[in-house]
Amino acid sequence: MTATTIIDLVDRSEVIVCCGSGGVGKTTIAAVVGIEAARRGRRVVVVTIDPARRLADALGISDGLTGEPQLVPLVGDHEPRGDGGLWAMMLDTPAMFERVVRAHAVDAAQADRIVHNRLYLNIAGALSGTQEYMASEALHELHGDERFDLVVVDTPPSRNALDFLEAPGVLSRFLDHTAFKLLMMPTRSGMKILSLATQPLLRAIGKVVGSEVLTDAVAFFQAFAGMDVGFRERAEAVTGLLHADATRFLLVTSPQRDTVAEATWFADQLTQQGFTVAAAVINRIHPVFGQGSAADARRRAVTASVRGDHEVAALWSNLAELRSIATAERAELAPLVDRVGADSIVEVPLLPEDVHDVAALKVLGAHLFATEPA
Repeated sequence: MTATTIIDLVDRSEVIVCCGSGGVGKTTIAAVVGIEAARRGRRVVVVTIDPARRLADALGISDGLTGEPQLVPLVGDHEPRGDGGLWAMMLDTPAMFERVVRAHAVDAAQADRIVHNRLYLNIAGALSGTQEYMASEALHELHGDERFDLVVVDTPPSRNALDFLEAPGVLSRFLDHTAFKLLMMPTRSGMKILSLATQPLLRAIGKVVGSEVLTDAVAFFQAFAGMDVGFRERAEAVTGLLHADATRFLLVTSPQRDTVAEATWFADQLTQQGFTVAAAVINRIHPVFGQGSAADARRRAVTASVRGDHEVAALWSNLAELRSIATAERAELAPLVDRVGADSIVEVPLLPEDVHDVAALKVLGAHLFATEPA
């Protein structure tokens, strides 16, 4: 991939979804993309779904991230151009859930009935799929926020990232389910149907989960009366945003066999769902040193050793080993290159130290965006 191509991704996208398996540097790549976008004059917010402190630490936010975007001070080479700026935040699932409920409620009283319901309090941050759907809601909310013209999403590891992409569709299907519609019937006749048709079932469920839990569940669903249309429309809007041309997917991986296999599988999953990998970053790859091969370096090592120049021989032997590693890593990458195309691949070399602060992000950015300062 040329520098121009990945810079085009940063300059023209409205949403960049960074995805990949755990431990490949996805969070730091998301941070570097955000910094570069701000440096190039864009107003960008980076949101992480990962509750760990990696993004906050890398950006130098000592108090950690919150559920609200906070401005990240950028100075020196990172200083934003024009109106550009960088904000960062961490998904706060319960707070996002409440904002969504209040946005769709008919009035404050209805919203209060929901958010004070004991079932709601239990599922707001713990129910499977809630976090992923609220992440997609946060993306939609940030995309519509006039403060920002680019949203960079640091997703959870690959298989959980698929839950994030599928969440709006799952919600839409749930809202269309017969059982949900039955529970949502707001009229007296509807409640009579609920009582007559499902009373034995409800009694049976109550024996298992407890009558209070069951009562809370029924009250919770009935409190949503009239809100399902708004939720469905919002879910469809989120799905549309994820599939929009202005939303790009940046796949991050490392050159190990298991992570490449995961990235290749994820790229296939994206394709099946109608998405396209705009670019793939191969992080922590050994660079190719010089034009020769590992075998050539080994021959030179032998030659130097024969003539008694053991220090030079050691250097050539070390180079042979590094070239062998680099060749092996690129061989591992072949399946992924076949999926996304060589022109969509950008390599970031293995650095001497882990990326844990803004200075290290600068070094990483210099490799990712091989271009002169803006």
